[in-house]
Amino acid sequence: MSKKFQRRKEDFTCQICGQIVIGDGYTNHCPACLWSKHVDINPGDRDESCGGMMEPIAVDVKGDEYIITHRCTVCGTIRRNTAGAKDDFERILEIASQKGLSNS
Repeated sequence: MSKKFQRRKEDFTCQICGQIVIGDGYTNHCPACLWSKHVDINPGDRDESCGGMMEPIAVDVKGDEYIITHRCTVCGTIRRNTAGAKDDFERILEIASQKGLSNS
């Protein structure tokens, strides 16, 4: 059994928008389009074999944080991740206005 969180500093090219992303060990989605990839069972373990793309489907507000909900386009798994300082805030607002913004 792996730890619940494993920090992995990895760079990647977004498969949705082509953005080159420089990871900081906590990066879990593209800061430009906010899409992610279903590669973890627990954050950072890279143990998930699905590999599907995770669509940002909703945004919630918890205190002063924005929480992005992603859904895997292959298996339907839902994950929630805190928005990062480098995330495109206009894109966050766009998702929130399309899918709904709620206070958690």
